[in-house]
Amino acid sequence: MSEKKSTRRELLRPLHLLGIALIAGVFAAVVTLVSTGAFTSRVNSAIANGNYDGLTPVALGLVIGGGAFIVTLLIMSMLILAVDPRDYEQKTLDRPVLYDEEPGDAESGDAPAAEADGDEPQDTDPAAS
Repeated sequence: MSEKKSTRRELLRPLHLLGIALIAGVFAAVVTLVSTGAFTSRVNSAIANGNYDGLTPVALGLVIGGGAFIVTLLIMSMLILAVDPRDYEQKTLDRPVLYDEEPGDAESGDAPAAEADGDEPQDTDPAAS
């Protein structure tokens, strides 16, 4: 059995997934920081004076960003496990991969035996004659 050499694109696929998850985590952290007022002078002076109760906006942003990173990475890895890429290497795809086969597809084995052999189906309707 010959060994197929992996392409550069196949080798870097995990880094692409980590990059997408990192972008989602940073986006969630920035949205959290902006929505909690981390860049306002009122919140920053309350933190500096010790009057701020609860988790600081920066710590909350880190927690939310880390959670978004982990959840995004987990969801994308589960989606990748759903499809075996070797099944679709040589085929040209004209529909989504995870959809069921349509009844009219030529590749599916659902065709009647008479049509599969090339014979014309017999017209058995008595009203047609």
